[in-house]
Amino acid sequence: MKTGIAGTIAKAFIDSKLTPLLMVVFLALGFYGTYLTPREEEPQIDVPMADIFVGYPGASPNEVEKRISIPLEKVLSNIEGVEFVYSTSMPDQAMVSARFYVGEDVERSLVRLYEKYRSAAGGRHPADGQDALYRRRAHYDADAMEQDVQRF
Repeated sequence: MKTGIAGTIAKAFIDSKLTPLLMVVFLALGFYGTYLTPREEEPQIDVPMADIFVGYPGASPNEVEKRISIPLEKVLSNIEGVEFVYSTSMPDQAMVSARFYVGEDVERSLVRLYEKYRSAAGGRHPADGQDALYRRRAHYDADAMEQDVQRF
């Protein structure tokens, strides 16, 4: 049976007397690397995030998406340091979330977000929409349980 490159290399290591020595060296390097890795029980990872809520009274979710969510996603995705932008369109309002890169300065990130939003169409998307509500969020703000109550 003909073997390829991988088979030839494997055969060389199977027959070599250096293989057990290399295994011990790599195992020792792994333990050494584990020893050098710093550990914290609760590491402080700062991931700046912000939600922007924009009201649009009387609009359906599709209209909110077309006139608020999509344009606002485009505006926010152009901000320096933004990693992800995602949105949720609901009746009468939209929520657009921006997540910045790990380690970005929280205050500067939020100021850039606010300024970029305000400079885009005077901060109103569309003209008959309401002023935006900004909410700073962190990765540890996730709700353990969320309940949604709607009027009928």
